[in-house]
Amino acid sequence: MGRGPWLFALLLLTLLRLLVAATAPLSPDEAYYWVWSRALAAGYPDHPPMVALWIWVGTHLAGDGALGVRLLAPLAAAAGSLLLAQAAEDLLPGRRAGPLAAALLNATLLFGIGAVTMTPDTPLLFFWTATLWALARLLATGEGIWGLLAGIAVGLACDSKYTGFLLIPAAILWLAWVPRLRHWLREPQPLLATLLGFLCFAPVLAWNVTHDWVSFAKQGGRVGDWEPSRAPQFLAELIGGQIGLATPLLAVLFGAGIVRAARAGWKQDPAWTLLALLTLPPAAVFVQHALGARVQANWPAILYPAAAIAAAGLADGWRAWARPALGLGLALTALVYVQATLAPLPFPARFDPTLQRLGGWPALADGIATTVTGSGATYLAVDNYGDAAELARALPLRMPVIGTDARWRLFGLGSAGNVIEGRRGLLLRPARLGPPTDAAIWAAFGQPLPVARARDGLVAEQYNLYPVIGAAGIPAVVALPRRQ
Repeated sequence: MGRGPWLFALLLLTLLRLLVAATAPLSPDEAYYWVWSRALAAGYPDHPPMVALWIWVGTHLAGDGALGVRLLAPLAAAAGSLLLAQAAEDLLPGRRAGPLAAALLNATLLFGIGAVTMTPDTPLLFFWTATLWALARLLATGEGIWGLLAGIAVGLACDSKYTGFLLIPAAILWLAWVPRLRHWLREPQPLLATLLGFLCFAPVLAWNVTHDWVSFAKQGGRVGDWEPSRAPQFLAELIGGQIGLATPLLAVLFGAGIVRAARAGWKQDPAWTLLALLTLPPAAVFVQHALGARVQANWPAILYPAAAIAAAGLADGWRAWARPALGLGLALTALVYVQATLAPLPFPARFDPTLQRLGGWPALADGIATTVTGSGATYLAVDNYGDAAELARALPLRMPVIGTDARWRLFGLGSAGNVIEGRRGLLLRPARLGPPTDAAIWAAFGQPLPVARARDGLVAEQYNLYPVIGAAGIPAVVALPRRQ
């Protein structure tokens, strides 16, 4: 594919993604990150702050709707595709690998979904790709400025998600393993790049220092998990998840590309060594984690950019797979886009992740608003952070939405104990969790009223609404920000 047609195809794909981003309902996680953006800080209990900053920018440009929350996702996917194409040309010159690598990455279901949603993986994948691009430029030009840009990109990747730290050993090993690159270890650029990356990450570090290292503890606490009896199940889920999210034919191409990178990297080829180091060590980390706990299917997204370049650099025999692989990947992604926005297919909830995550929030909010008005309750309390964030966006502004999850105490939202202390309200709780038991918050609660979150008659989740009275001297709860 020539440069002009490829860029035109990327433009059309970006416009389609902007349309999907504007029309698909927000997931609970996206609504939760939107709350982050209304209380900007240098860190949060779950992740570093970059996703909140991106949402803040998007909502200031395009409003508080779904498009504003997700605005930078399709744009970052387009910009990242351009960076990936340039990186492929720099690493594998003369093979026309750039457009093909970008096309392969864009055809994956994982990247297609990530390009229309806003989670910490969205900025992480962009800055990971930017690091790959800068290192490829360093190799192609021999100019140290690219190493400094790589350091900044690494710091911003770490500001997005702590998985970005995996870039640091990859870059150091690359310079140390490849003979023609070792001279950089005697130059000031690596040290300056490290300093620039640290300066980018320093606010996150400072936030953790003043918040009992809560974010580091949550993410780092998974490292030592070990549960051999369930390891085969977790490993099977990890492999199966990547086959599904890459889509099967692209998974084969990516796997073959990684094997090719490993073989050439062992022989100290600089380009293939970089691709190997950006795929194999992170993959090993995820395999190690799967020996003791479940690996979420989106976590290995960081392998995809380098794997796409490696696949684009395979011999012509493998390239014959490219056309059907692209067709299958794009078709599956289109199906997800249609189901997320129009929901024409009546899949049961357990087979339809768009229903599980996206479906039924406006109807649930309408039902709750009617119940609250009829019961004389003065607030709605929600003890699940995702449900709380969704309803804070969907319920009428006159109705306070109170978050009772302990994590909210680490946000700069202010206490709302005076809103519920001694006052009647309703507490929303998933039916599968049973009645509330926290006597420190609730002085009394009554018989539940069942409500459901459903789309077109298909139930995604059953809830109970408990009449409650707030206890005296309650621990910190917060009134969540509202969509204006």
